[in-house]
Amino acid sequence: MRRAVCPGSFDPLHHGHLEVIARAAKLFDEVIVAVSTNYSKTYRFTEDERLEMTREAVADIEGVRVEPMGDGLLADFCREQGAEAIVKGIRNAQDFNYEVPMALMNRHLTGVETVFLPAESAMSHVSSTMIKEVFDLGGDVAAFVPGAVLAGLERTRS
Repeated sequence: MRRAVCPGSFDPLHHGHLEVIARAAKLFDEVIVAVSTNYSKTYRFTEDERLEMTREAVADIEGVRVEPMGDGLLADFCREQGAEAIVKGIRNAQDFNYEVPMALMNRHLTGVETVFLPAESAMSHVSSTMIKEVFDLGGDVAAFVPGAVLAGLERTRS
């Protein structure tokens, strides 16, 4: 079985993430969406909320499951899961330049390869940070996030 990991904090998950996950599911027998937590970051949603929203959003994509990544290195998580690849979406050259050193380190640590999938042009400007900023300033983000995420964002509105 060819297994890949799509990692991310998904705070929040958006349609750009889902598009990459769906494309990865066509390339691999199983895709594990690894919801990560970076303890140096401040999150809008708890890990449990991010897991729940992500599970709901990917429920109709065959061959995809969602797991918490836990503490530790992504390369180690991939080894524990029996994954041969990491799949990352790339929006632009800045993303590529940021991701390549991590891909090289992950390959060095455990031999896991990283596959980069270019973002669809309609989503190349979308980021979780931008979605939160637009939402917080009263903008409509419904076109960029699944319903479960929009409902989650609405619950955070002060």
